[in-house]
Amino acid sequence: MELQAIRYAAMVSTMTFDQAADVFARYLSQIGEPDVEARAELLDFLGWEEPDEDAFAQDVRIVLASAEFARELTTSALWLIERGVDIRCVRLQPYEIEGRAFVDVQQIIPLPEMAEYQVKVTEKKRKEREARSDNRDWTSYDVSLNGRKLFSLRKRHAIYQVFRYLVEEGIAPEEAAQHCGRRSNRALVSVDGEVNADDFQRLAKEARAREGRSFNPKRFFREDEQLLRFGGRTYAFSSQWGGPDWHEAMIGLRDAFPEKNIDFEPSE
Repeated sequence: MELQAIRYAAMVSTMTFDQAADVFARYLSQIGEPDVEARAELLDFLGWEEPDEDAFAQDVRIVLASAEFARELTTSALWLIERGVDIRCVRLQPYEIEGRAFVDVQQIIPLPEMAEYQVKVTEKKRKEREARSDNRDWTSYDVSLNGRKLFSLRKRHAIYQVFRYLVEEGIAPEEAAQHCGRRSNRALVSVDGEVNADDFQRLAKEARAREGRSFNPKRFFREDEQLLRFGGRTYAFSSQWGGPDWHEAMIGLRDAFPEKNIDFEPSE
């Protein structure tokens, strides 16, 4: 069983981001959450705006838990540790005292006194990798909204400002969202009434639950000053715009409303 876990970890380490997202999507369907967007969820977990294949799955962390470990397994674990793999063996020994069950948990590999040293080695190697190459697209953009200039915005904030501007100009959020490309049907969540942030999150979760769906507020601009209120409803705009979806949506919004004089370009 332990060796099988190591094989699974090795398999994941060879995946691309898209392959991992596909596997995660199948898992979400199996547990009854097909409406959760696997790709966006992974990006949010990693803290990325778009996939970075050079950084993805470069580190593997394995924790093996068992009552006993065969000598072959401990030898393999020590060999992996020497080569920079973060692997731990934790021994679980259940016992009973006066009808109550307890579990004694002891980390046996690496020994606790070696753990701090191992963390320092791992952190040093991580920083060396980051220093060698960081190819993620951190481009900031300047946005022009009918002559009003906004400078050095991250991608998610640039598209939010464009969308907010259109709503403030009288464009219904649903109409504007239709021009957001492939993410059009996931760009908005709305509730009845003009409500504050706390009420919005509560009502959105309740509404999604009635539909058998989930609402993750971390994936939307959800603060009180970020919510959009229009026509007696309150809207939260998506904050998940990594990769080509962002550029497609920005062009779609700009070209759909030429009279609003929207423009954007990379910051100098």
